[in-house]
Amino acid sequence: MTTSRLRLFQLVSPALPVGAFSYAEGLEALVQAGRLQDASAVASWIEAELRRGMLAVEAAWLPQLMVASVAELCERDRWLLAMREAPEVRAQQRQMGASLLRLLADLGFEPPRLDLAWPVAFALAGRALQLPALELVEAYLFGWTANQLSAAVRLVPLGSTEAQRLQLSLAPLIAERAVELAAADPRDLWNGGVGAGIAQLRHAELYSRLFRS
Repeated sequence: MTTSRLRLFQLVSPALPVGAFSYAEGLEALVQAGRLQDASAVASWIEAELRRGMLAVEAAWLPQLMVASVAELCERDRWLLAMREAPEVRAQQRQMGASLLRLLADLGFEPPRLDLAWPVAFALAGRALQLPALELVEAYLFGWTANQLSAAVRLVPLGSTEAQRLQLSLAPLIAERAVELAAADPRDLWNGGVGAGIAQLRHAELYSRLFRS
């Protein structure tokens, strides 16, 4: 196993101190509304986001962000953040991005001293760790999926074994989408995750909640 592969594992580890566990990105609102009540519904939700959501657009930008100039990073960061409708999700991406960049600095990688959101910070982590672009895209999709399933275990509720079964069943789609998105021109893509945007906006209106988005 190569060192780069081990570094990739570290980047998607649940031990990465960026606070991803505290966010559900609209999943909680959907569960409370009765839209996600079993494993099949959760799988369909995740599949839709992998195929048509803003997640896919962000992932497609990663290869270009890995080689972008500082000016290009800042411009694309503002654009990607503006594509997220919910203030909670924008705050989430800012917090996670700042945490990841701070971690890279603490590890001695000297990332740009910029306030960047999660997708751009993730690309800079891939650059610092010298990861192949395709594997970074795959890791971005895998990490998001794993985090959604972790939230579903606590919210649906979904048993941990069932969550692992879903993670296995989604692996071929993640691999397929990673190849497609790594080769795509992200300017040709569009965000079809309207339902996700609405769910993320409604999360702020919940009377009680476990997650921050």
